Parts: sequence; structure tokens; C-alpha cells
Amino acid sequence: MQTTKTFAEFSQRADYSLIKSLQADPQATADGHDHHSRQVFSGHYVPVTPTAIPSPEYIAHSKTLFKELGLSNELALDEQFSRLFSGDISVAQEKMQPVGWATGYALSIYGTEYIQQCPFGTGNGYGDGRAISVFEGLFNGRRWEMQLKGGGPTPYCRGADGRAVLRSSVREFLAQEYMEALGVPTSRSLTLYVSRSEQVRRPWYSQNSNSIDPDIMEDNPAAITTRVAPSFLRVGQLELFARRARSNAHQGALNELHMIVKHLIERNYPQVINPSLTFTDQVVEMAKLFRGRLTSLVANWMRIGYCQGNFNSDNCAAGGFTLDYGPFGFCELFNPRFQPWTGGGDHFSFFNQPVAAEANYQMFWSSLRPLLTHNTDAQAKLDQIRDGFAEAMNKEIEAMWTKKLGLITHDETLVNELLQLMTLSKVDYTIFFRKLSHIPDQLTDLKESFYLPSSEQVDVQWGRWLQRWRDRVKSCGDLRVRSAAMKCINPKYTWREWLVAPAYKKAEQGDYSLIKELQDVFSKPYEEQSSDVETKYYRIKPKEFFNAGGLSHYSCSS
Repeated sequence: MQTTKTFAEFSQRADYSLIKSLQADPQATADGHDHHSRQVFSGHYVPVTPTAIPSPEYIAHSKTLFKELGLSNELALDEQFSRLFSGDISVAQEKMQPVGWATGYALSIYGTEYIQQCPFGTGNGYGDGRAISVFEGLFNGRRWEMQLKGGGPTPYCRGADGRAVLRSSVREFLAQEYMEALGVPTSRSLTLYVSRSEQVRRPWYSQNSNSIDPDIMEDNPAAITTRVAPSFLRVGQLELFARRARSNAHQGALNELHMIVKHLIERNYPQVINPSLTFTDQVVEMAKLFRGRLTSLVANWMRIGYCQGNFNSDNCAAGGFTLDYGPFGFCELFNPRFQPWTGGGDHFSFFNQPVAAEANYQMFWSSLRPLLTHNTDAQAKLDQIRDGFAEAMNKEIEAMWTKKLGLITHDETLVNELLQLMTLSKVDYTIFFRKLSHIPDQLTDLKESFYLPSSEQVDVQWGRWLQRWRDRVKSCGDLRVRSAAMKCINPKYTWREWLVAPAYKKAEQGDYSLIKELQDVFSKPYEEQSSDVETKYYRIKPKEFFNAGGLSHYSCSS
């Protein structure tokens, strides 16, 4: 595999399938100087130039993704490469487009369509307010799209500044790195740059605040992180074009829906859907494949303790991977209703994610249906796939619990009793399952994961459960083999906000050492690491960080 070492070589990888196969907003300007909030009535994307952050400073890049793409690590420090991925698209060379693009989408929450967030009350102003794609290309036979987060305003900015603060940029960069290492489908991190000369003002939490909502306005350095994916098509995008098709919003509405669904199949399902099938059959096949990806994804989220926080249709990637790292969090003290985002509520809480996923799938299904109106057989197949979502989701969840417990077949009673005991004893979700992965025969080996001392009565219940579970595991084969398998499912190291916050706070002062340290720790979440790493990162949450604004909970402000 030949390594790409220069920006000129990188530019030769450019190949823009989205721009070639989809339609631009006919009211857009060709030069991309389109930075004010306005309605977009048609077209799949708006050409828009990003707004560069001044004097960009390199913080980090993903060595894992660079290697996968065949990029030299030195490229992250190349002046033109750095300028491009800090928002200066004027460096575009041959084969590259001199403008980026932003996309519109619709919003639904739990299957209910909303237009209130649109400043025009029509739904025509909702979309990528500060996410601007600047590159699409082929790397080692795979297509990737590269998108700036915080690249300045677009027509969908709703009056905001289009920027991202350093805090949220560090979180997104590290979270994508961590999820990839966990083996959970995700958008990827490419680079992270910051400006020392541009400050962004946002609501946040004062030091030692226990407030639910932010209680101060805080200046933070502007930053841009680049996320990478096969495409950034969302369920909300299909939903937007389906709404327009159903209402006959304009003459070409149904065709625009057809085009974007065809593009989705080509971008996210090229190896698994036979292109020789009729378009109708491809749509039905995609619906089945997306159901499988989405149910598997959510089961993986629950396996590792991840909570999406705001799992609307616009935050649901139609390719079936984790997309939006805004109001996310990882469960520490076990609580099925864990929700890190103050605006999220129970409907997007930890254990409610399967239901939220089904609501998003319902919108996906309803968006495809207008394309099949003249084929009742295809509609029936599509409806059958939708009707089977809950059963498919349950199977994935059962399989997940079976693997977490080192079993071969699912034991619903054993799982339910365990969840009750975990709730009673207030266990640390990650540490508990990692200790369980050693298949202990004494409860004392698990108690280091308990946040509160348990009563004698609860200890008796634990003892009975532990014995029944060990007996089940023994019946599955060699305990050493089962233990090793469990350690590949139950990570040792998890995301703990109180250990991540110091990294972005130090970064504000120009010290990026903790970011690099976390990158390294997160790159090997299942492995035993050094004793120093274990002492620092393998421990339960200190009391002072419970109910702490910005640590135990946070607003979506970023």
C-alpha cells in the first residue's frame, strides 16, 4: 500500500460522488458564499465555503485512521493540509472542489414530525448549521467523506455563529477514537485544530456548580474537528425529501427522494446490495440491512454503557453507525434511566434507546414508502420488515447480555435478577462487568465496583445469583476460555467525564498532553495497561463529581 505523503498526493484522491450524482439547491450561489440563515426549498445540498479559524494550531490526529487511509502521520502538520482541515478551502488543488457543501434534513422526535426548530416555521431551514463537508475521495478502494465540525455558518445556521468550542471538539474527537477501538460502528476522527485568536462565547457551568442548566457565559477557543464516514446521510435527510414528495412541495420532489435513496444505497451499501437488482428490490433489501445495522448498533451501545442522549432522526445515520457526539455520555453508576443531557428526558435514556431506535426506523420506513406506491408486493415486504423491528431488536439485546455474561444461550431470569441487584448495590457499570469477567467465586471480588456498602440481605441475594451464574458458565466450557471471551466484550476502560474534562481544560492553556494520554488509553480499552494507567483510569466516580454541572450532566451547548 503506497503512503500518501504530500498534500498534492492527497488531492489526487478526490472523487465527489455526492456532487456528481445529486442536485444542488438551485437558489445557491456557485461560489459558496452562502453563510446566512435562509430557507432552502429544493436540492440535496448547498455549496458553501467554510470559514477558516485564524492561526490554526495542531492538537491531534488519529494515527489509526491515517494508517487505514494510507496517510503519512507527517501530513497532519503539513501547512496546506492543516489549512484545509481548519476551514481554509482556498488551498484546494487539482481534482479538489473549491467549495464545500452542507445538507438539509427534517427533524422528528420519537416518530413525531417537528418544524418548530426551523426559524421559518416551514422545515425548510433545518440542517447542517455548522457541519461542512470539504472532501470526498477514494482511499485504498474505499470511499470516505470528510466533514468539518465548527467550520462556520451555513444557510441552516439558524442565526448561530457556526463555530464549535474546544471543549466539544475534544470530546467528539476522543469519543470517535474510543468507539472505534471498542468495535462499535462510528463516524471517525481525522484531525483537531484550535485557534488561539478566536474565542467563542457559550453558556456553561461555573466551577463546582450543581445547577442543572448552565449558569454562566464562558469564552472558549474556537476549534474544528474533522469527522470522517462513508457518508453523512441521515434518516432525517430521507425524511425531508419524503415529506416534500408527499406534499408535492415542488415538481421534482419525488425524483429528489428517489435520487437520494439511490445515492444512499451506493454510498453505504455497495458491497452488500447487488446493483443488478431492480431499484425497488434494492430499496427493500436496504430496509432489511439497515434494520440489522441499527439494532446491532443499539445493542452495542448498551453493551459498553453508551447513551446517545439525543437520538432524533436527524442524529441517526442511515448507514447504521454512531453519528452525533453532542449530548452523549457513558453510564458509570448503573441506572437504566441514565441520561447525561439535561434536555433529553427519559425517552432518550440509556435503556430506552431500543425504543428510540424503533421510532427512527419508523421514519426511515415511512420515507421509503412513497417510492413503492405502484408496487404492492414491495410495500408488503417493506411493511413486514418494519413490523419485525421489535423482535429483531430483542434478539440483539438478548445476544448482547448472553455474551456479556459469558454464556452460550440466553437466560432471561438470570439477566433480570442481575439488573435488579446492580440497581440495588449501585454498581459501576464498566468495572462491575470487567471484574465479573474474571469469573470470581467470592462476592468480595465484585464489591470494589459498588458505590455503596450492601446490606447482609442483599449480599445473600448476590451470593445465590453468583453461584447460579458460575454454574451456568461452567456448563459452557473451560472457565479460562469463557473469561477471555468476556474480557473481549466487557472493556476495562471507559469514558469518564471527570477524567476527560481536565484534558480539554488543559488544552485551553495550550497543554495537549492529557488529550494524547487519553487517545492512548482509549485505543486499547479491552487490554490490561500499565499500573499507572490502572490506578488513574480504572476507578469509580468520586463523590464530589456526582450532580456536578458539566461532569454528571451537561447542556447541548457546544
